[in-house]
Amino acid sequence: MFPVPTARFVILAAALAVLVLIAPVPTPWGFVAAVGALVAAGGADVVLATDPSAVGIVRDAPATVTLGSGGAEVRVGLADELAPSLRPGTRRVRVSVPPSGTVTARTRLDPTRRGRFEPAEVVVRVDGPLGLMARQRRRTLAGLIRVLPVFRSRKEAELRVERAQLLEVGLRSAQAKGSGTEFDSLRDYTVDDDVRRIDWAATARSRRAVVRTYRAERNQQVVVLLDNGRVMAGQVGGVPRIEWAMDAAMALTTVATRLGDRCGLVTFDRAVRSVVPPAAGPSQLQRVTDALYDLEPQLVESDYGGAFSATLARFRRRALLVLVTELAEEAMTDTLVPALPLLLAHHLVVVASVADPDVTRWAAASPGDAGSAYRTAAAVAALGRRARAAALLEGLGAGVVDAPPEALAPRLADAYLRVKAAGRL
Repeated sequence: MFPVPTARFVILAAALAVLVLIAPVPTPWGFVAAVGALVAAGGADVVLATDPSAVGIVRDAPATVTLGSGGAEVRVGLADELAPSLRPGTRRVRVSVPPSGTVTARTRLDPTRRGRFEPAEVVVRVDGPLGLMARQRRRTLAGLIRVLPVFRSRKEAELRVERAQLLEVGLRSAQAKGSGTEFDSLRDYTVDDDVRRIDWAATARSRRAVVRTYRAERNQQVVVLLDNGRVMAGQVGGVPRIEWAMDAAMALTTVATRLGDRCGLVTFDRAVRSVVPPAAGPSQLQRVTDALYDLEPQLVESDYGGAFSATLARFRRRALLVLVTELAEEAMTDTLVPALPLLLAHHLVVVASVADPDVTRWAAASPGDAGSAYRTAAAVAALGRRARAAALLEGLGAGVVDAPPEALAPRLADAYLRVKAAGRL
């Protein structure tokens, strides 16, 4: 704790200096007397000022601070320890706290990156009653601010839920043999119905065509396996692939849980980072988001075999497993392809990846010089490797969703809806 001069102290010092200079007979003793009076007044102000440690402070994350004091009104300045990436409207405030009262100061946060932030200190400055000096002290005040990933495709997910409920996609199935479906009810035949769904016994009794309707089995299991290795650190459209993957995971969780299924999450790189057990209900999206917000890609090769073994050990019931990774032919041949049969033996597998629209545009461009010709050739080769990787996965029995960034989440949700409507789970 140390005394800090205020603006009023500086103004008073300047005024005394001017008075000494314009005195009829300036003397050194007049200057000494003025300085002595100024120091005495400042010292008295420091002694009379409230100790900063006596000011009650509470940080209410993300950015609310409450100040309280007793006795006389206290003028308080506060500087909070907020990371620059949180982009606070202000880190400093000045307030006057009434006797035995409280004051709330707020600031707006506009973060530029997600993650976990733990501000630990605030600096408190309390002015003396004369306003000449202030006492300042650092105070430990632990806080927690969690910046969650942006859910870019929320509207697309909600649209697919509404459409599925309206058209009964995922609630009724037209599968001819009723595989994976449960009998729901009888209704009159319409021209759009499959004749194989006609219930002839009910038709004979009622003397009009009657069809069976089927309800797709609910409480099915969907698990997203999110690759957090080096291939997910690359950027597409100025955003890391892992961010688009998170958006797809949140969209699939929203659609699946709203349609009565149970959705879970496994994140992994060299080791399994987090596991969210499959569950239904509106709170599951928050659990998935909590497991994603502080995830940062690790610049290591992902251990697909270890992640798949851990998944199989935890989830023995047949499920739709959605692996979100990058279709890198070289890496897949050595790591993913040998491990994928572990999942395909008992589960339905879909591999999802973010395609770079810039590469597609470069491959379709007409080169005008040597540099653009090389770029076009490289883009065509990259697309060829990507297509071979997708064909290899499909040959093993996995579905593949390879889509541009904004389209990944909607297309992955559509793939889930097709699986559910066909009664394949």
